[in-house]
Amino acid sequence: MSNWVLLRGLMREQRHWGRFPGELARVLPDARIVTPDLPGNGERHALRSATTVAAMVEFCRADLRARGVPAPWSLLALSLGGMVAVEWASRYPDEIARCVLINTSMRPYSRFHQRLRWQNYPAIVQQLWAGGVENQERLILRLTSRDGDIAQRQGLLERWLGYQREYPVTRANALRQLWSAARFRAPAARPPVPLLVLSSAGDQLVDPRCSANLARAWQTPHAVHPSAGHDLPLDDGAWVADAVGNWLRGADAR
Repeated sequence: MSNWVLLRGLMREQRHWGRFPGELARVLPDARIVTPDLPGNGERHALRSATTVAAMVEFCRADLRARGVPAPWSLLALSLGGMVAVEWASRYPDEIARCVLINTSMRPYSRFHQRLRWQNYPAIVQQLWAGGVENQERLILRLTSRDGDIAQRQGLLERWLGYQREYPVTRANALRQLWSAARFRAPAARPPVPLLVLSSAGDQLVDPRCSANLARAWQTPHAVHPSAGHDLPLDDGAWVADAVGNWLRGADAR
């Protein structure tokens, strides 16, 4: 049995994966799928968020050991989670079987205005200034997803608001997570584990060139969804699962 660990991004928790763990299980029926929350998010919302990606790695390692989930681990990671996966695989390559990096970005392979599209700066600054959970979640939905009709998106927004009411992410923790992501710099050498990069052509939050630059620099396989938004597993989880399955079958064939 392989152990797959799913890592989400800024201010998101395990419930934000939605149907995706089940879609991945369809392709990987023998896998154990674990969806830990980073400190400050979800079930760990009462904890102080880490201000470095390295500290997030140590938290995840301790969490998996406490759950009794043995290494090696396969990591599938979105956005900030991708930075955690890269740091983890670089520090502890013997623990990591493989990594799938989705719509992530990191220095030195991406410029600041690409890592967070400059067109979004006014809306993000306004939200940080004004506050308000509903406006926050509405903005995140607009920036990260391009899927669904009005009724579906409203239903999704209501679920997300429910998550925030139950497990609120404080503004201080959100800023700590932003700070850790902004400061993160990829290691000088590619992590010595198999890597797959997935990205979305319709990503309105992070410039898709970030993933392309990373895949080119590290000479990794790279698949691009033609229309999905930043939260690719939300917009088309079946596509992500199939891409992972195809990659694994190709690796086995080699």
